[in-house]
Amino acid sequence: MVRTTPPRPVDITAHFPELAPLARTAVRLHPRAGNPTAAQSSIGGPLLWPAAEPWPVCPAHAGPSHLGITPENARLKRRLLERQARGGADVSAELRRIPYREEVAQDGPLPMLPVVQLYAADVPDLPRPDGADLLQVLWCPFTDHAEGVLPRTVLRWRVAAEVRDPLAAAPRPSVIGNDHYLPEPCDLHPEPIVEYPHRDELPGELWARIEAWEAREGMDYFDDLSITMGCKVAGHVPWSFIAPKRVVCAECGSPVRPLLTLYDAEWDNEVPSWRPIEESDAELPDAIDPASATWLYINRGYDLQLYTCAASWDHPHVQLMQ
Repeated sequence: MVRTTPPRPVDITAHFPELAPLARTAVRLHPRAGNPTAAQSSIGGPLLWPAAEPWPVCPAHAGPSHLGITPENARLKRRLLERQARGGADVSAELRRIPYREEVAQDGPLPMLPVVQLYAADVPDLPRPDGADLLQVLWCPFTDHAEGVLPRTVLRWRVAAEVRDPLAAAPRPSVIGNDHYLPEPCDLHPEPIVEYPHRDELPGELWARIEAWEAREGMDYFDDLSITMGCKVAGHVPWSFIAPKRVVCAECGSPVRPLLTLYDAEWDNEVPSWRPIEESDAELPDAIDPASATWLYINRGYDLQLYTCAASWDHPHVQLMQ
């Protein structure tokens, strides 16, 4: 089923033509609960991985044990909450029996979790090296890495046709930091949209005119006209708790380009205009809300942004939290 973003309330470039050359295409991924295979684009699904290639591990979490929750208990907790949300019996007693944090044995370095797989055939605007047609993102499900609040991420670019002997089953960690970094398997429904820069990236004089226009027209540039919510490829940066800053490649100092943004929700009650037309009538409890099908929750509700160097695909990617 396709997912279609409603038309924006107004064409902002008709009122402010200066915005037109600043437009960028983003691709909303629209993840929804599913059962994806390694041959599909997904969030939280299996990866098309060569059997002969070592699976990424996190040497910083090498055991013999870690304080956290098992993936099995994390998913059990979710299924209980969904069952109750659909009108089942109260599950409070069952939830209390699931340890929130316990010491769990981990034999050797922690295998990283599959997070995102994107085929260029599904996302034609996917930024990628020449010849590559598949992006894979994995992370360590503990958040004490970058900036002390983020997971360590790994990117792999591939030519899908070259994976002739795929891995049958990926190694899995026995423990994760918490259930916020365990994505549920989701099918994707990519949709290109047009975005405009964050208000804090606009020239002061232009933003002053937009603010005055907002007050007259009852519009909201930031929430409804500029940058989408949810998981997306490319587009503009959704700055939030820090002011826009110049982000550069740590290896060569070149500018970086936005690659991927991961966020916990596609819309909310405060910003409902990003809700797809096909789901405009859905009234569902939070535990089974399609807006949050991934079950991801980045550090108290922020988003994780990944960038790649504009000068070389071989340089390390950059990650930020906003």
